[in-house]
Amino acid sequence: MSFINYASREINCKIVYYGPGLCGKTTNLQYIYNKTAQDAKGKMISLATETERTLFFDFLPLALGEIRGFKTRFHLYTVPGQVFYDASRKLILKGVDGVVFVADSQEERLDANIESLENLKDNLEEQGFQLEKLPFIIQYNKRDLPNCTSVEELRKLLNPNGVPDIEACAASGEGTFETLKAVAKLVLIALKKGT
Repeated sequence: MSFINYASREINCKIVYYGPGLCGKTTNLQYIYNKTAQDAKGKMISLATETERTLFFDFLPLALGEIRGFKTRFHLYTVPGQVFYDASRKLILKGVDGVVFVADSQEERLDANIESLENLKDNLEEQGFQLEKLPFIIQYNKRDLPNCTSVEELRKLLNPNGVPDIEACAASGEGTFETLKAVAKLVLIALKKGT
């Protein structure tokens, strides 16, 4: 669903960070934003209500090159983590080109991860998307905490299809750019195929 701006010769792609509340979606985007060169990014916009927050910013990673003479600009979004903001989640998923599911590695968050992943699938299907056909990766966040579920167990529960997955600690930045590069690469491959 990428948008082509012929005047600026840019292809605009939307990547959504999805996951349960407090899993690290916002921390991922803030880290990326803070480490991205000033001239390669737009403003970070935070749409906040009393109890939810959605972050958004766009950037132009020059290192990724061009597609048929067009630069690629990525728009990164987070969704509210709480299930009762489902309408906001659906709206943010409209026109998505790639999804990062941020899983909270803490043992007590397993059910929240599973529920959020099911919610992602349901919301995409309502819009005519299938998660299996989208550029999609999973990030196992908070790997620095002592009460982590093993990666093997997380894979069994959240990643039975074996999509690319990355261990991370978004608070320190470990794995954040690797996650973004992995999903961006999948989005670019899909664009080149014309899907």
